[in-house]
Parts: sequence; structure tokens; C-alpha cells
Amino acid sequence: MKFLTLLFALAVVHTHALPTTNVEVSEDVSHLEKRSFLNQNDLEAGPASQCPEAILIFARGSTEPGNMGLVAGPALAATLQAQYDNIWIQGVGGAYTALISPNYLPNGTNRQSIDEGKRLFQLANIKCPKTPVVAGGYGQGTAVIWNAISELDEVVRKNIVGVTLFGYTKNLENKAQIPNYPPERTVVFCEYADAVCLGIMIPVTSHFFYADDAIGAAPRFLTAQIAAYVPAVSLGG
Repeated sequence: MKFLTLLFALAVVHTHALPTTNVEVSEDVSHLEKRSFLNQNDLEAGPASQCPEAILIFARGSTEPGNMGLVAGPALAATLQAQYDNIWIQGVGGAYTALISPNYLPNGTNRQSIDEGKRLFQLANIKCPKTPVVAGGYGQGTAVIWNAISELDEVVRKNIVGVTLFGYTKNLENKAQIPNYPPERTVVFCEYADAVCLGIMIPVTSHFFYADDAIGAAPRFLTAQIAAYVPAVSLGG
């Protein structure tokens, strides 16, 4: 079943990487949303008494549907789900509406979107403080993720063991890193000629081709980080 889920997700990603009609996109997106591939809310719905092996928090790119998007989110999630019997997948939705205009703000997104990202990381720490958290973002979603992580308290940030950023909009400015976060825990994927990675907010064709990274190098890195995770020992108490 996990294998079929992965194949379906990959088929959708590659389909939407190619030009199509608005009618076809609308029908496909509607079908996917019903199948919950574009909306994942395991963290918000999951009980603290049944914490998973790991938690993925992902922020989609501008104008992408659902809270997981199409280009990278579903493929990354499906690949990780195939690796673990129990992993929570959570997309950043709510106040993060993925409009285009916030891309041009100094931080690459707006305050309410950053706060929504922070809320989810904090929720993961409250519900499952001993569970490793990994994260990912695509396009504007990379700005949501890096800003949120940079602003978190250390007690929350230390459980975020790995982050993968696809089409990182602040790649040059942040030197392919996340401020206030260990560089060895971050991997950036920037396709050749993706102008977004150069700080030019004009998405050319290459900006939409991150599916291979989302099923290959990205989940390999995240699974390795999860495997190396050692929960912090609480002193006192």
C-alpha cells in the first residue's frame, strides 16, 4: 500500500510539472484533495499519547493547492511514509495562504505565515518532545521554514534534526544556510538556472522540477538525520 501511495504521488508531481489546461488541473487537484495527498494534518490531529517515529513539517510554494502543494511536498511525504511505519506529516496551512506578493517582503514571506510555521514546530514539541522533527519547504515555503526555525526557542529548535529546502528564495542572502540553525542539518536543492535561488523572484521552468530531489537525496538525508537522533536527557525532574 505504501508503494502504491508513493507511485501515485510521483505520477501526480510529474504530471503537474508539465503544461496542461486549467480544466485538467482543476479536476486533478480536486481529486487529489479528496485523497488527502495535498492536505496533511497528522500533527494537529494526532494524540500526544501516540507519538510517531518522526514528524515532517512542510511548507508549500506560492499558489500551490492544499497545505502540501504539488512540486515537492507530496513526493517527499510519500517517500518518507514508505520508510516508516508511523510518521506524522503536517503541511503549513492556516494563516500561510501562499500568496505571491509576500515573496517580495524582506524576509521572503509575511509575519502571519512565519508565525504559523512556528506554531506547528512548537506544537510538535508540546505533543511529542522526544520525537525527532524534520522539515521541508519549496519556494516561498522555504522562507516560512527558515524564518520560523530561526526564531524558535532553543529547546524547540534542538529537536529539528534536518531540513531540506527546494528552490530556496534566500539561498544567496543566507549562504545556503538557516540563521541560528546548524548548517550540517540543512540541505538546499537548487536546480540549474533556477533564478529564484539567485534571489530573482521570476520562476522559470527549472523552478518546477524538484520531484527527483524530493524522492531521492532529500529523504535520504532526512532519514539519516532521524536515525542519528538522540533525545535530550532531562536533568532534575
